[in-house]
Amino acid sequence: MAYYRRIRELREDHDLTQRQVAEYLNMPQPQYFRYEQGYRDIPTDILIALAVLYKTSTDYILGRTDDPAPPNV
Repeated sequence: MAYYRRIRELREDHDLTQRQVAEYLNMPQPQYFRYEQGYRDIPTDILIALAVLYKTSTDYILGRTDDPAPPNV
């Protein structure tokens, strides 16, 4: 699964709007929209912030695993 589909699914599963996520990430909503549509690659710091927001791993967002649980550290 492409990461942009996964971040949209995570946002919808958490009942958040694009505007709310963009505000959390301190960016304009159109910029976040471009990440969610796959028009722009997600920078590492944004990827990490999304993993923290959704309490998951970056590997899950990137589609490297289908297990949304973050690894035990």
